[in-house]
Amino acid sequence: MRLAFLTSLIPVARPDTGFEIANAAILSALRDAGHEVTAIGFVRPGEVPAAPDQAVVLAEIDIENAAVPAGKRLQWLAAAFRFGLPVACAKLRLAGAGRLLEAVRAHGPFDALVLNSVMLPGAFPELLGLAPCVLVAHNIEHASARQNARNAGNVLLRRLFAREARLLEAIERRLCRQARFVWTLAEEDRAALGAEIAGKSAVLPLVSGAAQPASDAGREESIRFDVGLIGTWTWLPNRVGLAWFLDEVSPLLPQDIRVAVAGRVPPDLQAPGNVTLVGRVPAADLFLRSCRMVALSSRAGTGVQLKTIETMQLGLPAVATALSCRGFTALPENFTLADSPADFARALVERVAQIREGAAQRLDGAAFLARQRAALAAGIAQGLAAARG
Repeated sequence: MRLAFLTSLIPVARPDTGFEIANAAILSALRDAGHEVTAIGFVRPGEVPAAPDQAVVLAEIDIENAAVPAGKRLQWLAAAFRFGLPVACAKLRLAGAGRLLEAVRAHGPFDALVLNSVMLPGAFPELLGLAPCVLVAHNIEHASARQNARNAGNVLLRRLFAREARLLEAIERRLCRQARFVWTLAEEDRAALGAEIAGKSAVLPLVSGAAQPASDAGREESIRFDVGLIGTWTWLPNRVGLAWFLDEVSPLLPQDIRVAVAGRVPPDLQAPGNVTLVGRVPAADLFLRSCRMVALSSRAGTGVQLKTIETMQLGLPAVATALSCRGFTALPENFTLADSPADFARALVERVAQIREGAAQRLDGAAFLARQRAALAAGIAQGLAAARG
């Protein structure tokens, strides 16, 4: 099939956020299945698509609130109220006006459009009339917005997130009705979208771009930290989990346990003395393998946690909250679930002590990776069969 993959961020050579890693995995699976896929969307300033000859870049833009000045955020807010859209959609409407629909028409015709998240079709509902559409629901966006409203620091933000939730819920329900098929990234999200998509939906189990564990991975000379956390911490649902770990878990850890946090953090973030903020790292898998174990501390959000997938894929031991393991009915034997600060800290201390004493807690992630790839391919095939009609 000849497909257009419509996305706010076109995959680049070194994806940074969980959203970008998921985009790259889905796009690769479509191409591995033998389909001709043109990615159409945006890139961040200074970045280029991983496959430039198979991409149409509409513009270079920053779309994260944390990456733009206050004036740009006010412009997005004004556009949201002018268009009656969620802010998340309004910013894309401003960036893609006069470009997106024209690019799809110019590079078509396409057998189907893959709508990568609800944000672009929410901003441009006209896309649904150009070709049969398959929707990728990365998260239950309105549920995430409601969580953000509960976690917001002031009344104004709570009201804005409540508005986002109300508008996003209407958009998600409309798109689920109109799409030929819906892909979610977790079974819980598929159920949450309702019975009306039960017969035209499937879960896409993802893989990350992490390499297989090297033969020397886990050797003591390669270890820099005891516990590692990685993520895009400027995104509010992720920040909630990091704040929980820093404020409630890390004070319960002995000072000799070295903790590292990798990824973009808010400028006002304060870390306790036993935690090192290492910032963005060149390769997530190399950072994770430099830690004795991983802490997966999600306390908000929907969808699947890409850092959990990467940890499993690399065979690394972890202590995780139940929310961090959404989408998985069976966990590796080197995972410990803990949802209270005391239980989480206790599990970290016990596992770190065991690893320091020589316990082999790293597993071969090859079988997990093979299962994920096979299920991903099956879900892709099911959705595109429905798009053919």
